[in-house]
Parts: sequence; C-alpha cells; structure tokens
Amino acid sequence: MQQWEPTETLAPSWNVAPTDQVHAVLERPLKGAAAETFPPGTPVRQLRALKWGLVPSWSKSPEAAAKMINARGETVHEKPSFRQAFATRRCLLPGDGYFEWVTDAAERQLEEQGKKKRPRKQPYFVTPADGSVMAMAGLYEFWRDRTLPGDHPLAWWVTCTVVTTEAETTPLAGADGGAGPQSLADIHPRMPLVLTPDRWDAWLDPARTDPDELRALLAPPPAGLMRAHPVPTGVSNVRNNGPELVTELDGPEVGTLF
Repeated sequence: MQQWEPTETLAPSWNVAPTDQVHAVLERPLKGAAAETFPPGTPVRQLRALKWGLVPSWSKSPEAAAKMINARGETVHEKPSFRQAFATRRCLLPGDGYFEWVTDAAERQLEEQGKKKRPRKQPYFVTPADGSVMAMAGLYEFWRDRTLPGDHPLAWWVTCTVVTTEAETTPLAGADGGAGPQSLADIHPRMPLVLTPDRWDAWLDPARTDPDELRALLAPPPAGLMRAHPVPTGVSNVRNNGPELVTELDGPEVGTLF
C-alpha cells in the first residue's frame, strides 16, 4: 500500500452484509494535497473503504446495490453493469474468509436456474488453510447522487462487487473423506475468485484493458488452498456480529445433505 486514509479505517466485522463498508485495495491517481508526493497522473496503490454492492455509473438510483454484490467471472466482460469496471476499475477485497451455506441438490437446481431459493441450512466458514488473508477479485465503480450538491459528502458513492467462479471440486485442505463436505462444490456451486499474489499487480493495473488478457487472470487458484468448517447458525442473522460466529464446531448444528 502506498496510500491510505486513516479516517476510512473500519472496525473488524465478522458478518459483513450487502451495502456494508468493506476495505478494498485499488490503483488510481490521487487528487488534492495527497497527490503532491507522487508523479502527476501516476496510479497509486491505496486502501479504500467502499460500499459492498455495485452501483453502475449510469444507474438512476442506487436501489440495485444490494443485488449486485457478485459478478460472474464467466460473463463479467460483457454484462453492461460490469464490463466498464472490469476494463479499468478492478480491486482486491481482502478478508480472513467468507461464509457459505450448504444446499441440497434440489435447492441448488433452483438457485442455478435463478429461481427463488428456499431457506439456507448449515453455514460454513471458508478460510485459507495457512491462516493468511485472502484477496478476492473485485470491481469498483463511482456513482453520482444527482439529488445532492456536488460538495455534499454523500454526493459520490464508491461501490464494489466480488467476482465469482465455479466452486472447486478438488478436496479441501484437511478433507478426510468423512460425512462433511469434501470440496467447496459440496457446499455451494459458486465461490469468490481468490487471486494469488502473483496476479495482484496485473489485476490492479488500470493500464491493462485488453479483455482477453484480463480474462486470463480469472483462472481459479491452485487446489487445496482453502479449508472449511461448520460455524454457529447465528451468522445467518446479519444483526449478529462477533468473533463467536467463526467458532469451529465439532459438527453441523442443523441437518444437511451432501
């Protein structure tokens, strides 16, 4: 990181919900006094607080933000809501892990068809097996609230979305062949696209705009980097937020089908 604004420091969160503020790493030129220490127009790697749920610059309102928390990696280069951000406004979203809920086969089929989903079941916490912080591929966008004057502190929204890909079918780290999920695909058909450090520079570089070159960066990470463990069902309520939500349980709290 070359630049960060202390006033944008966020408190720890164990249950990030759509429209919450999240930390993002991005590269773009600075403005104002902060830009004086860098060559004019040079992209600067910075840590920023962004709202989770992307609002395209052309949107008439921000109401769709809660629905645009994810962008499918397979189509992100062509979808109107994401293609411009994919070309020039990419970011990394750091986190200790993410939650996902086991779904049975029938529920998965409904989800894949885009139909209304039934209630979730047992939550799992997916985290790097080595205890490191993961860097999820993300996109960010600026949206101008025309109902407010330009100098209003809320006149500009900076929002983001997580790029996702098909879940890995290879064994999770520590998978023992027992009754629990043995792969990320056993938990959910999709997963956030985690970028390994060797791809960070290329992903963040705003000068890289060739769609084919960028799409090559969306390959899944090497297998076996993640582990998953069942956690308390309290995480299913966004009003709950504390370290107890990532407590590793000896087994699921509710019945699940694998």
